Amino acid sequence: MVADASQRGLQITADGDPRITRVGRFLRKTKIDELPQIINVLKGDMSFVGPRPEVPKYVEMFRDDYKNILKVKPGITDYAAIEFRNEENVLKKFENPEEGYIKEVLPLKIKLYKKYIEDKNIFSDMKLIVLTLTKIVKG
Repeated sequence: MVADASQRGLQITADGDPRITRVGRFLRKTKIDELPQIINVLKGDMSFVGPRPEVPKYVEMFRDDYKNILKVKPGITDYAAIEFRNEENVLKKFENPEEGYIKEVLPLKIKLYKKYIEDKNIFSDMKLIVLTLTKIVKG
């Protein structure tokens, strides 16, 4: 992203967002941009599997849903991360990407976060890790 990206637009990005640099596009496409989060896992701030962290603005909009979601340690991957692996492409179909995110994408993500919380166990975590790695390899 360009240095002042948050002042130039939304806190979400759709495909073709001019704030994303050429290098940034490559890092996002290959998911290399996720690697620094392993440091957060090693520090204990995150888990490999768990609901993805969300921008505070959107958490506030869905405060009741996030009361339980935020009780679970955030993770690098989960059902929503797999479903929305190419979120930028999903958002580009909306005339107003933020409205689409708020009305369609985020409610589905919340539903998937809740599914993870209900199903949370070592076997579902292993399944999600394998599914994530499979998606990354297949592209």
